[in-house]
Order: sequence, then structure tokens, then C-alpha cells
Amino acid sequence: MFFSLITVFSQDQEKDYTEAFKLIEVWLDAQKDFEQLPGITAIAIRDQEVLWKGAFGLANKEDSVKAEPSTIFSICSISKLFTSVAIMKLYEEGKLRLDDDIHDLLPEYNLKQKYPESMPVTVRSLMTHSSGLPRESNFPYWTPPDFLFPSREEINGDLSKQETLYPASTYFQYSNLGLTLLGEIIEEKSGMSYDNYIQQNIIEPLGLENTRTELPEDLYGNKLAYGYSAVNRKLNREKVTFFQANGVKPAAGFSSNVIDLGKFASWQFRLLDTTTTEILKSSTLKYMQNVHWTDPDWKTTWGLGFSIIKSEDGGKWVGHGGSCPGYRTILQLNPKTKLAFSVMINASGTDPGKYVKGMNAIMGKVKTASRKDTVTHNLEDYTGYYSEQPWSSEVYASTWEGKLVLLDLPSDTPANSMTFFKHIKDDTFRRIRDDEELGETLVFERDDDGQIIRFKRHDNYSVKLNR
Repeated sequence: MFFSLITVFSQDQEKDYTEAFKLIEVWLDAQKDFEQLPGITAIAIRDQEVLWKGAFGLANKEDSVKAEPSTIFSICSISKLFTSVAIMKLYEEGKLRLDDDIHDLLPEYNLKQKYPESMPVTVRSLMTHSSGLPRESNFPYWTPPDFLFPSREEINGDLSKQETLYPASTYFQYSNLGLTLLGEIIEEKSGMSYDNYIQQNIIEPLGLENTRTELPEDLYGNKLAYGYSAVNRKLNREKVTFFQANGVKPAAGFSSNVIDLGKFASWQFRLLDTTTTEILKSSTLKYMQNVHWTDPDWKTTWGLGFSIIKSEDGGKWVGHGGSCPGYRTILQLNPKTKLAFSVMINASGTDPGKYVKGMNAIMGKVKTASRKDTVTHNLEDYTGYYSEQPWSSEVYASTWEGKLVLLDLPSDTPANSMTFFKHIKDDTFRRIRDDEELGETLVFERDDDGQIIRFKRHDNYSVKLNR
């Protein structure tokens, strides 16, 4: 069913997340089934520690190859973070400036500037998606079934057939073309191929053993997960054709797994917490993760390569998502809490971001050890799945800091679907209201052998499922 590793924060011994991760496992496993996801892998990081990692479902449905945390996926646009780090390394070395005009960096660049009054297209505007360039180069590479990504030469050969959508530094317009051109700038200014520069300056120093600038075709269907489509009207997901991003790889071509992206996150936490240099200076990474572009509608904020979202604790989430044919992925870091999450799904038409939010929210429900209720009754008897049909799907009962918790399944917002109960006596519990007062009664019933078979709530029954 799933693989997991559970640990407890050594940096914060007052909190024990074991029950939280158990509930996260139950939730992700259920979401995999209810959303018909072939496979899903995830990891939770705090600073330099792997708190938990898990895998659910299949990397390859045809041959029943199980997904594992080590399973490799296309990470698509998370590739942009590696390209951005490489650009900033060249910046630190004095080989380019953020406000350099693209014409001065790429002699072959001849995309038409439609607006004579436009600001120049700069490295900074390419990194913040405010350059005004089209989203894509002049090829239909996102079109099935073959996903024919162009070479660098083909992209440059068709630049003259394209024109800007907006004046530079006017609007946010997400642009794979823009990040592709940053990859070409890396080659021009480093004197190395893009692949070799990334390998020697980022992948190898960080020990990212399963991260590549392409998809490893020799591992396809085994260590590299097959990609599957969005759900069709027959409620099926079809296997998607293997692809390589070719000339678009600086924007969308990488492959990796959640373990390596966890290492990539830990590197960022290390760098943010020091004055030493590790690939980049600490000040450079902090600068990248500050807001450098705010759209006129105030809804979109972007750093230098990083998506930036304001968090509820007054901090921010930084990172990037990825969407390629058959794959959805995400990496999100909170510099304030030093928590990071990565989720990978080998299917299109789904949202890995909600799983990051869900995991973080469930962990946020954990209280300090000093506030845990005293356990005077064995709660393990009540754990398990219970049917809520026909009104809803099912509910899972689990232990939570000396209490019982019911989690509704499926749920896009699991922390909001958790209901807590206090043990009263024997098999009777009462709901704990938000104001800490006690609400309705929850009574479990047993068979002649003493096994829990159902519970009664609001005078109606939910039967325990044999799973």
C-alpha cells in the first residue's frame, strides 16, 4: 500500500509528529484511490532532517511496479529553479548583470519587440516572468501524442517569427521561452554546455544522485515512473508518450525524486542560516527569495526564479510547481519555519499543491507535549476505517494526543475535516468543540468477541470496514 519513514523533530522535542504522519499516510493513500492517481510520493523536511517520506500506488500500472520515495518523475518547471541558481552563480562571478539587455547576451536573439516604448528585456525580467515574451517558443510541443520538443537551434531559428505580448516590465506572463533563453545565456557566459554546467556546479556538489537535466529513458517504467493523462469521461487515465524537453530543458526538462528535492531544500535552509558560500552566497539566495515582481492586480508575486506566496504566519512560501505530460510535481519551502515539502504525482489534471497545504495543516494541529491529555484508556481498539455511505465516502478513526480523531475521506482540506473526541468511559466519547466544551456523544459497539464493529453518532450508525 505505502512506504513511510517517521521520525520526530530533534530540534523541537516538545512536539511529536508520529500521529500526524500516520494521519497524513491515511489521507494520501485515500486521495490516491478516490482521485484515481496512479502513484504519489511525498516528503517532509525540517531544515537538515527528513521528518517523513512516503509513497502510495504505482509507478507503472501496466507492470504493477510500486511507487517508492526513490521513484523518479519529470519535475518539469521545477527545472527553472536550477536554471535560476546557475544564472545567479554567473552573476556572483561577474559574468553577467541582472539588468543586462538580452541583445547584449545572446547575439542570435531577434524576437520582434512589438512595443517601441518598451523597457529592455533583461535577465531580471526573464527570471520574474515580466519580460513580455510569449509563453512558448514557436512550436506545438505540448500537443499529444508525440510532444515534439524543439532543439535549441530550432527555437532560435523561429525567434524572428515571434513577437512580444506586452512591453517589458508591465505584466506577469509566465514564459517557458524566457527560461529557455536563460539556459542559452548560461552556455554563452560559462563557455560550457548547459547540462555540464548544471551537473558540475549544482547537482554534483549537492549530491543529487537521482537528478538529471533530462528523463533517463533506460529507467523508464521502473525507477522512472510512467506518466498518465488527466481522467477522461470513462474515468480512466491513459499512459502518456515518453518525451524529452530537448531545447526547452532549462525550463522544463529535468527529472528527480522527492529525496533529492528534499536535499535541494535542505541546502537552501543551510545557506539561509549562514554567511559561508555553498554554490551561492547566503545573501544571493535571500535576494532570490525576495519579491522582485508584483503584478498590477497584486495577486502574483515572484522572486528571481522562485514563486513567492505570503503565508498565514506572516512569512512566505517559496518554490515552484511542475506540470509536464503525465506528471505534476511541487517543491515548497517556508524559510521562517524551516519546513519544506515535495510531492510528485505521475498523472496530469491534479494539484500537488493541495497535498503540501494538507500535510502542513495536519502537522500544524500538533500541540506541545505539555498540553497532551493524559491517556487512561486504550484508544487503538477504535482505529480504522468506517463507512459513511451513502451520504459520503468513509471516515478514519485514529489516535491524537490522548484523544480520538475522525478524518473524513476524501478531503482536499484534511485539517478542516478532523473532528476530535474525548474519552468519557468504556466505549463512549464526546466531541470536543472549538471552544473546548463537549458536544455530541460518539459510542462504539463491539461484537461477541469484543471487536469494534461500528459507532453510533447522532443516533445513526457507521460500520467498521475490513481494510
